[in-house]
Amino acid sequence: MSKTKFISLKLKAFFFCTLMFAISLNASDEKKIMAIIDDIKYGWENGDGAPFSKHFLDFEGAKYFESGGQNIGLKDLIENHVEPEKDALYFLELNFLDIDIRIEGDFAWVIADTEVRGKVRRNDYEFDKTGHQTFLLKRIEGNWKVLHTHSSSRDRRK
Repeated sequence: MSKTKFISLKLKAFFFCTLMFAISLNASDEKKIMAIIDDIKYGWENGDGAPFSKHFLDFEGAKYFESGGQNIGLKDLIENHVEPEKDALYFLELNFLDIDIRIEGDFAWVIADTEVRGKVRRNDYEFDKTGHQTFLLKRIEGNWKVLHTHSSSRDRRK
C-alpha cells in the first residue's frame, strides 16, 4: 500500500470516527432534552414548580408565552401559572407529539404539537385543545436549560 493511500485511509477513518462521535453526542443530548420535556409535562399536569426551577434558566427579562398570555420571569411562571392550576383544575392532561429537536452547538430548539385536556373546578368547564409548543434551550456548564417557551392552542376541531 502506498503512503498516500495509507494516509487517505487513516483520514477517512478519523473523519468517520469523528462523525460517529458527534452523532452519539447528539443522541445523548436529545435524550437529555426529552427528559427535560417529560419533567416539564409532569410539572404542568401536577401543578409542581420544581421541574421548572430545575430546568429553566432564571434570568432577568425571561418571558414565557401561552396563547396570548405571558409570564415575566420564572417566579411569575411558577407562582402565578403552574402551581395555581393544581387547585383550579380537577385534572390537566398534556401531551407533546411529533417532537422535533434541533441542536446547534450549545443551543437547541424543540418544536412539538400539543394536546391539552382538563376540567375547571369553578364551573366544571371541560376543555380539549390542540396546538403547538416551542422550547429554546442553552447548554450551560454541561446542562441544558430552558430559556424560553411559547405555546398556543385552540379548541380541538371536530
